[in-house]
Amino acid sequence: MQKVKVIGAGLAGAECAMQLSRRGVLVDLFDIKPSKFTPAHHNPNFAELVCSNSLKNDTLDFASGLLKAEMRSLNSFVLDCADKTSILSGNTLAVDREKFAACVTKLLEKEKNINIIEREIETFDLNEPTVIAAGPLCTKPLCNFIESITGESMYFYDAVAPIVSAESIDFKHAFFQDRTGQGDNDYINCPLSRDEYLAFWQELVKAERVALHDFEKNFEGCLPIEVMARRGVDVLRFGPLKPVGLEINGKTPYAVVQLRRENMAGKSYNMVGFQTNLTFPEQRRVFGMIPALRNAEWLRLGVMHRNTYINAPKYLNRFFQLKSNKNIMFAGQISGVEGYTESIASGLLCGINMVKYLNNAPLVDFGIETCLGALGNFLEAGNPANFQPMHINYGLLKPIDVPKQERKAAFAKRSLDRIATLKEDI
Repeated sequence: MQKVKVIGAGLAGAECAMQLSRRGVLVDLFDIKPSKFTPAHHNPNFAELVCSNSLKNDTLDFASGLLKAEMRSLNSFVLDCADKTSILSGNTLAVDREKFAACVTKLLEKEKNINIIEREIETFDLNEPTVIAAGPLCTKPLCNFIESITGESMYFYDAVAPIVSAESIDFKHAFFQDRTGQGDNDYINCPLSRDEYLAFWQELVKAERVALHDFEKNFEGCLPIEVMARRGVDVLRFGPLKPVGLEINGKTPYAVVQLRRENMAGKSYNMVGFQTNLTFPEQRRVFGMIPALRNAEWLRLGVMHRNTYINAPKYLNRFFQLKSNKNIMFAGQISGVEGYTESIASGLLCGINMVKYLNNAPLVDFGIETCLGALGNFLEAGNPANFQPMHINYGLLKPIDVPKQERKAAFAKRSLDRIATLKEDI
């Protein structure tokens, strides 16, 4: 039987390994867990979610929803685990993180074609079929080896939001409501008056931050809350603290801090948009100025960590293969995709096409009519002089000439029709 090495058992690596196994390929799946952890990981199980428990919007009004629809039609293993462990969160697909990781790990361990090896990989044989899915927190020795192949490295800092105990929230100053009106206790809203907001903003912009080593390069899709605040007094009110769609006693608050359900039991909530690099004492002090959180029990405080990714336009083709060596594929955020859903999708794509490559068959080109194809095209066609990861969005797909109000439905139909025509070959 054919064999492939998959390095990393995160979202992308787990998906890739299962897709390979289901197609009769033996997989050596390597991961440093459970004996070692990266700075941001704590769960001994695989596919650990760090920044959020949300896989973003699950409706076809958003490209992230269409991407998931494409993946479900192709029997995504990780997405199936997400559906099985989902929790109420309005129109988004959010999961109970502990149950989700346990589900992925258990099924990987049961798969007969997958050999899980607990080992840190520092180098790999360029002549052997290998998928690098080491994640955005790729260990330093492996990063060094990849850099020796590509000749350069790129990275940005990613910030993680705090988590608060539901029991410690003061509901004299908080209320349940979803902006869409479709949620069921999915979001807790902590309103701020004008004076409360201004006092909070003033302390936030001058609060002490953790010193960053090397250099700081914030990714625009995940800016720390204090960095956003420094861009202007009203930036937060038109961003993560926007009160649009929320009312208390028939009035719209001046600003609202939203807390999103973190687990099925509703015992913990994530501060939406509050990724931060403030020191722990400053987080307790400044975030404690929010009336509903004055006596908060912090289950996790925010941290920042370095995310590593390859200069995809320079080194990868649209099939996630290394241009200089087709034996090697990159999957997940290290490939240059951004986001949980996108990482799962890249693992699925690598699994499908690695099998094609092993059998000397034409690789499956999903085309830019689909979100799956648009991800690979974005990596291949980006500007190598200024490449930054990007979430899937409808702007990455091939334009379609229909009235604006019909455009998203047309995108979805065209995409899913193409996936249907490709399924037999896949």
